[in-house]
Amino acid sequence: MHFTPLPYLDPGSGSFIIQIAIAALLGLGVALRASWSKIKKVFGVKPRSEDEESDSDDARH
Repeated sequence: MHFTPLPYLDPGSGSFIIQIAIAALLGLGVALRASWSKIKKVFGVKPRSEDEESDSDDARH
């Protein structure tokens, strides 16, 4: 008869895995924010000019 041990994670391993997951998510967020203008350029979103921004601000108030 073969005995196969059950997988086991101790609390230290579990917290390490959680730290890795959080660090990966935060790193992805930083990378996304750093390259956001390039991403918008790929999808063809043009930045608004200062004149358009001031016109839209006047219309809201």
